Amino acid sequence: MLGFDADPAVRNVIGVIQKNPELAIKGVKLRKYGQQIIERLGDKRVHPNFAVPGGVNKALSVENRAAMLSEIDEMIEYAQTGINVAKNWLEEERDLAEEFANFKTGYMGLVSSGEALELYDGSIKLIGRDGNLLEKFDGSNYLDYVGEHVEDWSYLKFPFYKKMGYPDGVYRVGPLGRLNVAEKITTPLANEELKKFKALADGPVEGSLYFHYARLIEVVYGLERTKQLLEEPEIMSKDIRTESNEITGEGIGTIEAPRGTLFHHYWCDETGKLTKVNLIVATGHNNWAMSKSVDMVAKEFVDGNNLKEGMLNRVEAAIRCYDPCLSCSTHAIGQMPLIIKLIDSDGNVVNQIQSAGFVLDSILS
Repeated sequence: MLGFDADPAVRNVIGVIQKNPELAIKGVKLRKYGQQIIERLGDKRVHPNFAVPGGVNKALSVENRAAMLSEIDEMIEYAQTGINVAKNWLEEERDLAEEFANFKTGYMGLVSSGEALELYDGSIKLIGRDGNLLEKFDGSNYLDYVGEHVEDWSYLKFPFYKKMGYPDGVYRVGPLGRLNVAEKITTPLANEELKKFKALADGPVEGSLYFHYARLIEVVYGLERTKQLLEEPEIMSKDIRTESNEITGEGIGTIEAPRGTLFHHYWCDETGKLTKVNLIVATGHNNWAMSKSVDMVAKEFVDGNNLKEGMLNRVEAAIRCYDPCLSCSTHAIGQMPLIIKLIDSDGNVVNQIQSAGFVLDSILS
């Protein structure tokens, strides 16, 4: 709405309100609705007290169910408005969308037995760069399929498909990954939008900016699914937790978080005390792709002889495709700039510029 090169002083929610107050209000209300769901279930909007081992700790009340249902159709309309805004921009900027960090990888995500988008259950599906199936496996067996490569320049590992090795076996997760591996969505509005999404390419949709389009389709799915669940009589059940005192010593959980697939692997002793933990989270899965995206966008859009803030915003935008909440998941007090340094062949810093974004050092030499 404001453009990559807009002044950072207005390239924010205040600027959006000034540019299109009606759309901004819808966005704020949609976020408020999601936050209220969390609060109604877990008493707080941040760090709610709801999920416990074996289930949840409180049944849904009649009042909260009615309150959520009363606004759900309006929220679905808001999400559809967001999709239209995204699609219009992507169409107007088709050339940019096609060249902005567009590269081939594999894709990973959870699917149901019927190949539908899944967030909680189902199997892990991994497709190759051509879109063909590579593997479909239970998340508890992730170590048979996923390896982690180490580079000396990064603290974060680089997951890859073991049978193809590194880097040939790298893949992407998250909204783009999930929609590329799913053949359908079980709610009607989101499924119709998925058909349009898949028509963008003969095979996987590759451009990183399409993460945002995929993300909005998932918002519609989430709202439609919320409505379905709220309309089921069983949603009011008081049978909300399975009690167990058994300690098995080892457990593996797999789930889709907003940013992508999570593998959580825990070992414990006979008292339940953790002795070992292995996590592969979405940012790790996408590590190679984010690094590749930064490299491509910097080389395409950053002019080392004429550094401008808008160039840095494009580099940040490459990260936001994968990790829009990276800045707020790595809280820091004070400055959180993105710094680009121009270094000559002798190692001297000849130019430097920084934005007011999140922490990310990119060196162009």
